[in-house]
Amino acid sequence: MGKQIRLDRFLADMGKGSRSQIRQAAKKGRIQVNGQIEKQTERKVDPIDDIVTLDGNLVLYQIWEYFMLNKPQGVVSATEDRRYRTVLDLLQGEKRKDLFPVGRLDMDTEGLLLLTNDGELAHKLLSPKKHVDKTYFARVEGKLPKDAIEQMARGMVLKDQTPVRPAKLMIAKTGSVNEVYLTIQEGKFHQVKRMFESLGCRVIYLKRLSMGPLTLDSTLKPGEYRPLTQEEITALKSSRENAGEDGQ
Repeated sequence: MGKQIRLDRFLADMGKGSRSQIRQAAKKGRIQVNGQIEKQTERKVDPIDDIVTLDGNLVLYQIWEYFMLNKPQGVVSATEDRRYRTVLDLLQGEKRKDLFPVGRLDMDTEGLLLLTNDGELAHKLLSPKKHVDKTYFARVEGKLPKDAIEQMARGMVLKDQTPVRPAKLMIAKTGSVNEVYLTIQEGKFHQVKRMFESLGCRVIYLKRLSMGPLTLDSTLKPGEYRPLTQEEITALKSSRENAGEDGQ
């Protein structure tokens, strides 16, 4: 027997309505547990062993959920915020209460963000003792030094004397606004922006494209999301790459 949870939480987690809506459904005899009508939604059920149906339809409980979000600008990477919309506010319908973003992206940064309730996976991805490649696309104002690639490859010391690990810079376009791709393996506060500031430049647009084996789905518009495929979940869990906190 696994860990038991309340019947109303079981159904709410699976997007079958709010707690009050589920109580109303139970009163009308629409919910069954192991073939018996159940009107007490506070009763405990085993998500693995018990058979729960709503209106005759089997409801399977997913213990862990994983979503890929193309985070837009203007929302914060948090579970709640009194001033701004959060990334969880972008999820449609009844969402389970235990989802959270893995790491963070600045309010003005776009791109790949993983939402899950799998704390063990999140810990592995965010552990400062480990490092995973995270690749960003950036538009950068200012003249890049001729040895910008070499400076980042060696590892840098930021303006406030903070050292950062070696990073891989690829310059796609130069001009008054440069277009670059940067791969880092750690995530100090505002790291990407601060790295370019140390080169005398300013990031005016930033988008995360990948994190370890997970690459942003190009069909997702800013604000859109989808569940991870089983292949993506397996790749995340089996990846031998190390992970660090996100830097922007």
